[in-house]
Amino acid sequence: MNRIEKAFAKAREEKRAVFVGYLCAGDPDFDGSVEACRAVIESGVDVLEIGVPFSDPLADGLTNQLAAQRALESGSTSKNVLKLVRAIRDFSEVPLVFYTYYNLVFAKGSDNYVAEAKSAGLDGILTLDLPPEEADEHLEACAKYDLKTVFIVAPTTPESR
Repeated sequence: MNRIEKAFAKAREEKRAVFVGYLCAGDPDFDGSVEACRAVIESGVDVLEIGVPFSDPLADGLTNQLAAQRALESGSTSKNVLKLVRAIRDFSEVPLVFYTYYNLVFAKGSDNYVAEAKSAGLDGILTLDLPPEEADEHLEACAKYDLKTVFIVAPTTPESR
């Protein structure tokens, strides 16, 4: 059972919802991100989603778009996002999930991306724009490295999906 499964099991046992927080990596800058993550974790989140800054975050609302823009302007890179995960692992075992676009995964190759993420201490990946029907390679890589996958479900998503 990985950290995500443990967090959900604990919440289920306590008969409560899972508290999932979100912060964009690199916003306002690297050190600010570490401190913001520490504050959110200390406030009691069960799982922390880390937004991976992307230059064209069309699936996000304005707040997340502006956070990604600030992060990129402050010099956030894929390497810095992994460095942030490692920094969090220095003080916490809270489950960490990347909130990312598949373009960033595809550019490195799913196997490479997932291996690096797992090595840094990540527990799962939410790929905003990757439909399950097209996710075989990504799912295989996540299974290989024991990273949980999260897909988006909209109110209009059919039950069959």
